[in-house]
Amino acid sequence: MTRFSLPTRRALAAVPATAVLVLLPTVAYAHVGVSPDTTAAESYASLTFRVPTESDTASTEQLVVDLPTDTPFLSVTPRSLPGWDVEVEVEKLDEPFEVEGATVDEAPARVTWTAQKGHEVPPHEYQEFAVRVGALPAEGTEVVLPAHQTYTDGSVVDWDDLAGDDGKEPEAPAPLFTTTAAEGDGHGGGHTDAAASGADGAAAVGDEPAVDPVGRWLGAAGILVGAVGIGVALVTRRRA
Repeated sequence: MTRFSLPTRRALAAVPATAVLVLLPTVAYAHVGVSPDTTAAESYASLTFRVPTESDTASTEQLVVDLPTDTPFLSVTPRSLPGWDVEVEVEKLDEPFEVEGATVDEAPARVTWTAQKGHEVPPHEYQEFAVRVGALPAEGTEVVLPAHQTYTDGSVVDWDDLAGDDGKEPEAPAPLFTTTAAEGDGHGGGHTDAAASGADGAAAVGDEPAVDPVGRWLGAAGILVGAVGIGVALVTRRRA
C-alpha cells in the first residue's frame, strides 16, 4: 500500500472542502437578487440588484424591475451607471391614499435599465444596478420586486416566482426582502449606510461589468488540485 507523507495527506484532505467552497458560490450567484442597505420601516433604502448573465452565448442588455403598487414608494432615484440608460415610469394607482393631508394617486411603477452598445453584461459575468427608494412600508411587510432580464438573443427571464406552501425555492425567484422595525426618525439607517453601499458606492460599479468571483474560485481550486497531483506523483516516484 502506498503511504503519503503528512503534508501530502493534509493537502488531499483539503480537496473535498475546496470542492464544496467552489460549488456554493455557483448557487448564490445564479439568481437575480436584491440587497437593501436598510430594511427599517419608514426609512429610505438603497437597493442593489445583482444580475448575473447565465447564458453561454448571449449578454444581458436590459433589466426591468417592477415596484410595489399596494405599498408604493413615493421617491425613487436610480444611481447613475456608465454605459446604461435608466428610466423610471410613473403610473396611476388603483387606490389613491392620503399622505400628510394630500391625496396621492400615482407613484413610480417600474425602473428600466438599458445597455448602450458595447456595455452589455457578457456571459458568466454580472452587473449591479442600484436605486434609492422610500419610504419603506410598515414593519413585517414583504417587499416583492419582480425583475425581468432581457438577453441580446431576444430571450427574457422573468424573476417573479414566489415560494409555495412547501417552502421550496422556485426556479426563478423574485427579488424580495421583509421590512423590520423603524429606527429613529426613519431616515437614519438609510442615509448613513448609503455612503458605503448606496449613492456613494458608484466605485463598486465601473464602466465594465465586474468579473464573476466564481471563475476566480474555480481557478484557485484548479491550482490546488494540480499542486496535490504533483505532490502525489513525487511521493509515488520516491517510493518506487
